[in-house]
Amino acid sequence: MSETAVLVENVSKRFQLGQGGEYARLSESLQSAIMWWLPGKTSQGADQPGGSSEFWALKDVSFDVKQGEVLGIIGRNGAGKSTLLKILSRITRPTTGRIGTRGRVGSLLEVGTGFHPELTGRENVYLNGSILGMKRADIAQKFEEIVAFAELGEFIDTPVKRYSSGMYARLAFSVAAYLEPEILIIDEVLAVGDAKFQKQCLGKMSDVARQGRTVLFVSHNMTAIKTLCQRAVVMEQGSIASVGDVEKAIEQYLGFQGSQAKNPVIRFEHCNHPLDSIEICLRNQTEPTTRFYMGDSINLEVNFKAITPIQQLHVTFDLNAQNGESILGSSSRYLTNEHFDRALSSGTVRCSLGMVPLMPGNYSFNFYFGTGYVETDIFHHALSFEVIEKNLWQTTAMPNHNGSSLWWPTDFSFSEKLKP
Repeated sequence: MSETAVLVENVSKRFQLGQGGEYARLSESLQSAIMWWLPGKTSQGADQPGGSSEFWALKDVSFDVKQGEVLGIIGRNGAGKSTLLKILSRITRPTTGRIGTRGRVGSLLEVGTGFHPELTGRENVYLNGSILGMKRADIAQKFEEIVAFAELGEFIDTPVKRYSSGMYARLAFSVAAYLEPEILIIDEVLAVGDAKFQKQCLGKMSDVARQGRTVLFVSHNMTAIKTLCQRAVVMEQGSIASVGDVEKAIEQYLGFQGSQAKNPVIRFEHCNHPLDSIEICLRNQTEPTTRFYMGDSINLEVNFKAITPIQQLHVTFDLNAQNGESILGSSSRYLTNEHFDRALSSGTVRCSLGMVPLMPGNYSFNFYFGTGYVETDIFHHALSFEVIEKNLWQTTAMPNHNGSSLWWPTDFSFSEKLKP
């Protein structure tokens, strides 16, 4: 046990969905909250009045992480990864089960988590260091390195509420990494920031691992997981499907992705404000489908409803290869269109990718929705589809992968040089 940095034993987490019946009085709400947080109370002591339905985000999750180990945590959207990390970070308590950590825990769960918006970047660095139990002199010793890595320069004394999402992410990661907690918890840090920032993050996480600190890393980027981690946890629907060698875990995860019931239409209810629901459809030229032949045209159709009218709606997507690496992407935010500039309560956004030159294999889309340049909803690997080989050249030759996800339509011509 002396080598164990993180221990998770039979952890489950229940959430209440909706609220039926009459509203509870304030006294009842306070009583329920107090009963919830009292030590030793089980889920029976935490029931909410009104008969709201239950959702178990985690179910009997158990594993351990050794000191100095980099553990990957992978799984589809809704598998319970982020809920698990919030429990490990002491942001929320498990309904049942227990966790144990040895050493200080630093976490980067969402952009801006742990920052006070009214404080400057400098003040937030010192605030986070104090929360970790560091002395002011120790924080000051690391301060210049934090600012240099975050590349904030003159903006370090600006209130963080004025930061862009990229500035938030750079500072948050820099604080989490350079204040040297014994356990570093990172949730999808590579989803924000440009390629340079992502490369810096991977390099810094490698340095942290070499220093003997423990890292728990959630990502949909299988290349990053394979590069950084020795072991990985595969999560499915709130439970652990497997814990073991990272390559075998990735194979299982990608196999699970490919074996999912491929539905060309997927719907997301109760999205983040101002969106209420999103329905995405994958089509060829004539009908919804998840099977395309090489050379087919791929079309996306997005139906949305909003709680309040949306100004400057944008839809962004990434196309991913089977290993999770992004192949290409596009966004409506780069277009000028009167419909995107108007305030809309519902509508349909269509995008034609044309003939996408993909080699045979399995692929998936990430989708990002928001207003202006702010993303409110992100869905990783939301739609999966298959590309089937086809005799494009009308010969006996079939395309050879050569490790590539793309083939490029090309014409070859030949002319014979006549002798003088």
